[in-house]
Amino acid sequence: MAIPIKIALSGAAGNLGRILRTALPELGYKVRSAGGRTELRLLFPDEDIMHGDLREPEVVDKLLDGIDVLVHMAGTSVERPLAEIIENNLIALHAVYEGARRHRVKRIIFASSNHAFGMHPVEHTLHQGTCYRPDGFYGLSKMWGEGMARMYWDKHGIESVCLRIGSASETPPANRRHLSTWLGVEDLIHLVQRAIEAPDVGYAEVWGVSANSRAYCDMSEPNQIGYAPRQNAEQWASQAEGIAVHADPVASQYQGGPFVVHDYTPMEARPGRALGAAPSKKDES
Repeated sequence: MAIPIKIALSGAAGNLGRILRTALPELGYKVRSAGGRTELRLLFPDEDIMHGDLREPEVVDKLLDGIDVLVHMAGTSVERPLAEIIENNLIALHAVYEGARRHRVKRIIFASSNHAFGMHPVEHTLHQGTCYRPDGFYGLSKMWGEGMARMYWDKHGIESVCLRIGSASETPPANRRHLSTWLGVEDLIHLVQRAIEAPDVGYAEVWGVSANSRAYCDMSEPNQIGYAPRQNAEQWASQAEGIAVHADPVASQYQGGPFVVHDYTPMEARPGRALGAAPSKKDES
């Protein structure tokens, strides 16, 4: 009989963490769930739960003691001021990777984001190796996190699977953008399970969206973990395609949607442009 994989789940109180906190034990994993700075309540008898600030080494040590794989869903998940992003998505992530070194954790599954690519126009198809184009400080932090994951594999032998998660939701697509970025619950669970169980991944990057007909990324390309999504947002197209993601039309031009228009400088107000000049095709590419 195989020895159960021991999983740590950070961010267990968040939107994705709440789903995985229930789903992972049901798949047979022994799970320790961490709820950040807010104390969790038991979901079932003998559940292994904890809380604390992941910037503190003693909290990280408590989370990772005896663990094989960390599913890291903690951190700021929306666009926020740079100082907050640095604390939660850079400093805390570094503390987690250093903890993984101390405790010889085999693998970290890192919740990256499609917002590391959000400034690509919606007409662009993303492939493995497509360049980063973050749409804000949040997306920039995910680009940095993927770089950290790469470095800790190259220098320290800690495997990482970076999941470039789109619009993960327990509900159907809410707008036109979600027809491209939606990640259904069944596919989310399958994605994380494959990230846990795939052998010898080293360092891997995987698009975390369902098999959407309008996906911005090329889901026909093979991935390193054997993720094979089955859900498709297109079945809700009649309800969602007429709903704009944001009142500002700029949001519909770029893959990052509403994150793009946060603190966005219009083309006509950018350096070197005459006020009122129309944007060129180069500006929009």
